[in-house]
Amino acid sequence: MTDETAGPHVTTAPRIAGLLLAAGGGRRLGGHPKALLPHRGRPLVEHAARALWDGGCGAVYVVLGAAAERVRQEARLPACVLVDNAGWAEGMGSSLRAGLDALSARPDGFDAVLVSLVDQPGIGAAAVARVRAAYQGRDTLAAASYRGRRGHPVLFGAAHWAGVAAGAVGDQGARGYLAAHRDAITLVDCSEVAEPYDIDTAADLARLE
Repeated sequence: MTDETAGPHVTTAPRIAGLLLAAGGGRRLGGHPKALLPHRGRPLVEHAARALWDGGCGAVYVVLGAAAERVRQEARLPACVLVDNAGWAEGMGSSLRAGLDALSARPDGFDAVLVSLVDQPGIGAAAVARVRAAYQGRDTLAAASYRGRRGHPVLFGAAHWAGVAAGAVGDQGARGYLAAHRDAITLVDCSEVAEPYDIDTAADLARLE
């Protein structure tokens, strides 16, 4: 994308937002919202949001659901755009749709969004930066991979947002869309800089510090 006012050889940097899905109610964790799980003395959502900022995202949107008011009160999320998803209990798909809707409503627009999950504390800024660097235009699809398996974060160029939102139902998120477009996905190996484990059960809590 050339900035005609700046001269023929100057290009503007792509506008890539981070989208953190943090609405889960922690059903298998006794109903403790994942965003508020303690990690290194602070709510888990803070660490996940910081990874997006430190990885180079130009804006960070955080989708809240379970205990949204508590998250707003207890977590420090300066400069983040907080998006409430009233339908969070429907599953991850509803949070992904809510986040994409909020991003699409920005009048200045974004070229791509990098999606991450609040319950993956082993994925930090290094993986975010690697996947972000895979951006090649608004039709980009890229994802971190771990020992050959696709994982998060995932980068969606803006040309894909409508299709991703249309297929984001239940707990599937973008899984169906990615499966249908697997040949277009650039996999970015993050095996040595991140660990893609989830905090899903009480046994997983031992991974938090």
